[in-house]
Amino acid sequence: MAIRKPAIHTAALKQIVKRCSSLGRKQEAAAAGFDDVPKGHFAVYVGENRSRYVVPISLLTHPDFQCLLRLAEEEFGFHHHMGLTIPCEEVVFRSLTAALK
Repeated sequence: MAIRKPAIHTAALKQIVKRCSSLGRKQEAAAAGFDDVPKGHFAVYVGENRSRYVVPISLLTHPDFQCLLRLAEEEFGFHHHMGLTIPCEEVVFRSLTAALK
């Protein structure tokens, strides 16, 4: 029986969490007015207007959410200034996250 590799590598997940969680940039976030990210959550920006959503880290392991992360990596990469931006419509993102919670 073969061992199945995860869809997203552990290193990529750690990088996403480090860049987007409340762990790394508390002072910057407080100065910008974004100190509302509770522990165990991270902020993402979605849609044309880049609306900000705070989602639980547990979504990172779900295959459907990982698909969105791959799309974000393909479109924006990991090194852009706004934070994790998900390239999909807000209504689709809200529906997906509601179904996964």
